[in-house]
Amino acid sequence: MKKIIVMTCLGFVTAFSSIAQDNSPATTRANRLSNQMIRELRLNNFQASRLRAINQDKVNKMMAIESKYANDPALVDKNCLGVCKERDNELANILSSDQYSSYYSSRSQYYKFDKDFAAKIGLIPSATAKKEPTSLPIGNERVVTKGSKQAVIRPDDSK
Repeated sequence: MKKIIVMTCLGFVTAFSSIAQDNSPATTRANRLSNQMIRELRLNNFQASRLRAINQDKVNKMMAIESKYANDPALVDKNCLGVCKERDNELANILSSDQYSSYYSSRSQYYKFDKDFAAKIGLIPSATAKKEPTSLPIGNERVVTKGSKQAVIRPDDSK
């Protein structure tokens, strides 16, 4: 009887611990950035835990911005850089002057590291992704633009 109770409790603990793990894209993204920063800046445990909390908050804000302004990459970058400035201010309070100096000089690399990973896992469109040429119907003709060039395609030219 004791074995049944112990096994049942163990089963519940295992089931609920797997449910409690947060494997959302935001958490994955924040953890990846945090791990990179912890390694490069050589943070202690206190600094690492604070950095993880800060990065989780900032990644959540950036993902909200990315989804809100998905059609305007310039606006996304502008707003995300504002969030990164918030991170700068918060990190100034927990990092040593040497660590902060190293972080500050590498900010653009961390931003790029995060954006590249987000594009890789499909959270934001890749800046290097090829766009399909735009075609606009005009009567029986279509104007096709590719880069800075335009061409008019008539129905008899389609072969």
